[in-house]
Parts: sequence; structure tokens; C-alpha cells
Amino acid sequence: MADKSAIEWTEATWNPTTGCDRISTGCDNCYAMTLAKRLKAMGSTKYQTDGDPRTSGPGFGVALHPEALDVPRRWRESRTIFVNSMSDLFHARVPLSHVQRVFEVMRETPWHTYQVLTKRAARLAKLAPHIDWPPNVWMGVSVEDDSQRARVDHLRAVPAVVRFISAEPLLGPLPSLDLDGIDWLIAGGESGSGCRPMEPAWVADLRDQCSGSGTAFFFKQWGGRTPKAGGRILDGRTWDELPEPRLPVLA
Repeated sequence: MADKSAIEWTEATWNPTTGCDRISTGCDNCYAMTLAKRLKAMGSTKYQTDGDPRTSGPGFGVALHPEALDVPRRWRESRTIFVNSMSDLFHARVPLSHVQRVFEVMRETPWHTYQVLTKRAARLAKLAPHIDWPPNVWMGVSVEDDSQRARVDHLRAVPAVVRFISAEPLLGPLPSLDLDGIDWLIAGGESGSGCRPMEPAWVADLRDQCSGSGTAFFFKQWGGRTPKAGGRILDGRTWDELPEPRLPVLA
């Protein structure tokens, strides 16, 4: 976890769990997997768990860190916090009881805004009725190409005040994307060794879809050998729009 983050759309990171494994093509050059290997070699205790050989591909072991649950309480100044930058809170090996404890902490620290992002949208929708959703939690799903657009349908079933899509790394166009009920979209190209290219037309189309639906649009990066290699300019400007949280539905 870090009190400061280089990620353009957040301010801090908090990792009450660590570990993940490959679930789709967007995971192939995962920054977290690369960083976890480095931290494991350095002896970091949070990254010593081995991956699960039963999963669909390489990964690093999922571990729960109850000792990290109190970290946001110690941050007295308000922050926008990305939850589990080194994991997926809705991974099958994270029990519902731990997910609920994470959400309890978020509810009990209303001076922060939390951003939770998952690729495991089906489990998100399954667990959502068993979670007490506080108004300071934004919930998102990753969608790297049109084959993963069903994740957005699962997201729409979640009673979060902000629902968002991370189209990063954007690996293909999203012509079938339905932005109904989606408040925010982040788009960005892949970075690091072996990064795959992103076509400008794909990004421009997402920007235009957001404009037509009233969805806030945030363009994070073109990508390249390093995250900042290609800059952030799209059609002569940066795009840093943020969502307006909807009022929670009263029972």
C-alpha cells in the first residue's frame, strides 16, 4: 500500500489482499505480477505465497492481510484510494467474510473515497446482495476488448453510487459497449516490456460514446515501454473527467 500513487486517477493504494492469476488476455502483461516477483525476491512477506496451479494461467499467490485493514483509519486526511492495486477483491480465493470486512472499513471511514476494480464481474454480482454498499465506494470492472463486455452487465446489477469501466489495457475496439448506468470510463494503452499497441480510433470512439451517453471520460495514457512514454494527449488535450456520484436508492 502507498499513501501516494503515480496512477493518474487515484491518490493512494490500499492492499488488504494480495495475489491474483490470469483470467483473460488483459492479464498477459500484468504490472502487478511483475512487481510481485520483484517484491518476493526482495523478501517481502506479503508476496511469499505461491500461485494456485489449478488456475488458468500464471499468477502469484492470493493472501489475506487482516493487519492492513486499519490502514485507512490512520489516514486522517481524505484521500481517493484504489483498493487492491496488487490483487482482485472478488477473486474466488478471497472469502466473502473478508470482502465484507473490507467494506466495513470503507463504511467506517467516510472521509475517504474508495475505488474497487475487478475482472471477476460474475462473482461481484453474486456477492453484491451480501455486501453493505456505502456511498463512498466506486465499483468498476476491467474491459480490455469487446469479448469482455458482459462484465459491464454484471456491474449494472451492483448498487454502487458510481459504476465505472477501466478499458486498460485497451486491446481492441469496443463497438458493442453499453454505457447505460455507467458513470465513468478510464481508457489507456498497455505499458512495459512486450506492450501491445492501441489504435487511436479505439480511444476516440470510446470518448465519443462517453460524450453521447453522459459518461465521464478519463484518458490515462497511450502506453509504451514506460507508462508515460506516449503521453496523455488525445486530439490536442488531456481528458480528466470525473464522475458525479448518484444518490443511493432508498429502500
